[in-house]
Amino acid sequence: MAYGTSIDKKWQDKWEAAKLYDFKEDSEKEKLYVLEMFSYPSGAQLHAGHWFNYGPVDSWARFKKMQGYNVFQPMGFDAFGLPAENYAIKTGIHPMDSTLKNIETMEKQLRAMGAMFNWDHEVVTCKPDYYKWTQWLFLKLYEKNLAYRKNAPVNWCPSCNTVLANEQVIDGHCERCDSEVTKKNLTQWFLKITDYADELLDGIDGLDWPEKTKAMQKHWIGKSKGAEATFKVKDSDLSFDVFTTRVDTLNGVTYVVLAPESPLVDQVTTEENKSAVEAYKVETSKQSEIERQSITREKTGVFTGSYAINPITHAEVPIWVADYVLATYGTGAVMAVPAHDDRDFAFATKYNLPIIRVVEGDELPYTGYGNLVNSGEFNGKASDAAKEAIVKKLAENNLGGWKVNFRLRDWLVSRQRYWGAPIPMIHCDSCGIVPVPEKDLPVELPYDVEFAPDGKSPLAKSESFVNTTCPKCGGPAHRDVDTLDTFVCSSWYFLRYVDNLNSEKAWDVDKVNAMVPVDKYVGGPEHATMHLLYARFVTKALRDMGLVNIDEPFKSLTHQGLILGPDGLKMSKSKGNTISPDTYISEFGADVFRMYLMFGFDYTEGGPWSDDAIKSMARFVDRVERVITSAVEEMKKSGKTSIDKAEKDLNFVRHNTIKSVLFDMDKMQFNTSIARIMEFTNALSKYLNEEEKNSAFIKEVVIDYLRILAPFAPHFAEEMWETIGGNFSIFNESFPTFDEKALVKDEVEIAIQVNGKIKAKIMVATGLEEDVIKETALADADVKAAIGDKTVAKVIVIKGRLVNIVVK
Repeated sequence: MAYGTSIDKKWQDKWEAAKLYDFKEDSEKEKLYVLEMFSYPSGAQLHAGHWFNYGPVDSWARFKKMQGYNVFQPMGFDAFGLPAENYAIKTGIHPMDSTLKNIETMEKQLRAMGAMFNWDHEVVTCKPDYYKWTQWLFLKLYEKNLAYRKNAPVNWCPSCNTVLANEQVIDGHCERCDSEVTKKNLTQWFLKITDYADELLDGIDGLDWPEKTKAMQKHWIGKSKGAEATFKVKDSDLSFDVFTTRVDTLNGVTYVVLAPESPLVDQVTTEENKSAVEAYKVETSKQSEIERQSITREKTGVFTGSYAINPITHAEVPIWVADYVLATYGTGAVMAVPAHDDRDFAFATKYNLPIIRVVEGDELPYTGYGNLVNSGEFNGKASDAAKEAIVKKLAENNLGGWKVNFRLRDWLVSRQRYWGAPIPMIHCDSCGIVPVPEKDLPVELPYDVEFAPDGKSPLAKSESFVNTTCPKCGGPAHRDVDTLDTFVCSSWYFLRYVDNLNSEKAWDVDKVNAMVPVDKYVGGPEHATMHLLYARFVTKALRDMGLVNIDEPFKSLTHQGLILGPDGLKMSKSKGNTISPDTYISEFGADVFRMYLMFGFDYTEGGPWSDDAIKSMARFVDRVERVITSAVEEMKKSGKTSIDKAEKDLNFVRHNTIKSVLFDMDKMQFNTSIARIMEFTNALSKYLNEEEKNSAFIKEVVIDYLRILAPFAPHFAEEMWETIGGNFSIFNESFPTFDEKALVKDEVEIAIQVNGKIKAKIMVATGLEEDVIKETALADADVKAAIGDKTVAKVIVIKGRLVNIVVK
């Protein structure tokens, strides 16, 4: 036999016919919900990154199945999104057609992987039977006042005439056409994720997630405890609030700054400053929020011509506009204390603004704490005491108070795109905004729509879609023409997998509660502050509606690393360094490809592809086949029945392999697990070359060997299992357990040192008396030569490790 794709196909057919991997809902075994982040079918086929996500995790799931778990491992496709729409604009091929064709191809490839995916539970987010319930979810959030509509600034590409997500803005330019991106105010739908900010933050520490990911979410949520102070605009009825964590420095405010997008800017800008402010606003609109918040970027600004009144000192301070302040964070206004803030100090120095020290300390800018100076009635107070006193005075005058602020902003879910789930809302001139009744879901995405970007949502061009009747009054109305962010689709998909064929409701609550949370979730770290955060928010909202009984969606999370091109760079078609799995699978078989990925890379780190390394793995699999074939021949012979040193040595490696693999697999350390299997292979091969062999012992060892190998090379292990006469299927077998007694050797190698330098190594029986060990060590020829005519002053025995002979 030569392992290859014909063997893969043979066993895939048998597994499918036997429904070997179907989830058994009535099983008494403990459930294990294993989930990989589902793929986006933007390309025609799977790439090496997909394989690195799915193949090793399937091996982990197989390992758990053999440990006795009832494994649920579904698969589906995150099928809405901008790439398919861009492809349609470029080629004229409809997104539905290209997406479904890609899914068909990728399904075949995933099946060829030989994974345990429960295909009966498949979900495809672009199909109406799925997005009907995405729309239902939006309506449930709306019912609970967690969805609302307001005017907000968005990234706008004037060339493509479309809204861009932040991640589509590269260095201030459109990733699609490289045009300068501007800001534009549009009326958008938001989800109130901020209502759960505290709980999202508090729940992070209890998660079995990578520490870096937890830290990123904490930073993204960005809870700050401070105070809010109200500044009145001189000679007007206008005022604005600022949030600060350093209210103790309020006396040192020498100017205030508004975000360029703030509606207040136009109201406070004087006539003589209007042209400069307008020019600055235009320039700022071309920058992304990430650029504007960069700590290394030089700060710029422009004076409005107006002044604000410091609520404590009553001093007049100039009102500036600067791009480092964002309208979407905090109040959109900040107080500037240049003596005690690095950014404010640089800005004040650049524009020759006053700098007033109000906290004792080192040279300016001093950002630490201390006793107040130049602060009137608060002079001499320590910073903490001063905060209390200043906030008390603000509150007494109705000019502020204590405040908790979050960096987290509400989730903007409107998209002016075609290829997404239509937002299920109706706009009526008489009734206002009216939700689509649940009985009328789904609001189907029309097929015949013009995608060419012209500044409007594509759905707005479809009269048959737009024009409808109001569910309340029956009068003429129009549908919302925006579609939902695709992250809404993926925020709840793990729930639909459980009950994917349910046409009456999104899921049966009892069924889902029996399955969630997901026990092991695997996917890329790039989703740390988007998908993973959104899924946590939606889960908590659904819990509060009584639709799930969990607080968190994903109990344990692992991020796989990135497979790079052979050149060490990220794979891309433009670089010509992409790796197609199909080429290698057709040559070597799916298991060789899978084992190479698991052995060649640390799973959480990844690394560059190597053709030579996959060929080495193919040679290893060939060697395993030769070793097993040889073992089968030996098993037919009548050999010795005793268990001697050779058998004990092999038995030690066998049980040490089991112990190591059990430990490493639980941590998804696939590379070290396969390394132990390779050592086991060497030990078995060595034993088969012994003159006298115990055939019954060989069979016992080979059975364990193949059961260990099975999760890593499922098709090949099944074939070898059949070769030794095992019953179908090896995945109905239990993963081996180790015997601690077998890990205690009868003999142990110890080093012999003379004056601290190793001179020999000897084998001694475990438990040998100390005096006998001394005599054996002193009798060794190499040791005698090292001692020579010197006198032995002392012999120190450390049992099981070494003998140190001290000579003079």
